[in-house]
Amino acid sequence: MSGALDETDQRILRELQRDARLTHQDLAERIGLSPSPCARRIRKLEAEGFITGYSARIDEAKMGFGVSVFVSVRLDRQVDDRLVTFEREVARCPEVVDCWLMTGSFDYLLRIAVRDLNEFEHFLTGRLTKIAGVASIESSIPIRRVKFRLARLS
Repeated sequence: MSGALDETDQRILRELQRDARLTHQDLAERIGLSPSPCARRIRKLEAEGFITGYSARIDEAKMGFGVSVFVSVRLDRQVDDRLVTFEREVARCPEVVDCWLMTGSFDYLLRIAVRDLNEFEHFLTGRLTKIAGVASIESSIPIRRVKFRLARLS
């Protein structure tokens, strides 16, 4: 679907990804358009679903959640009721900030944000292992983030 976007649309998306708080005037100046056509293009990108929303990036460490843990989960059976139960329970856990259904040897990959390893232990033993159908769990603690992008644009 990226073929539907011209270079100007691509530039708009890149600039908005860097700073979504840009005024239409400032954005228009950066990409070489006047504000009215720039605003029309933004509305079109929103209407077509290329822009799905706007948000603030929050520093989890400043919020007190400086430890991330990646957790791979294998279910005992890959049947609908197990998947639905697991996803429903994970959605209720504020510690889980990202959850992906996976292919391969594990069924789910979660990113957990916690204050410290003690909080992670409580989450792991008190919540995650108690979800019906969880057969095995493997945790990995990242050392540092090497690359971060909100979305791939090209």
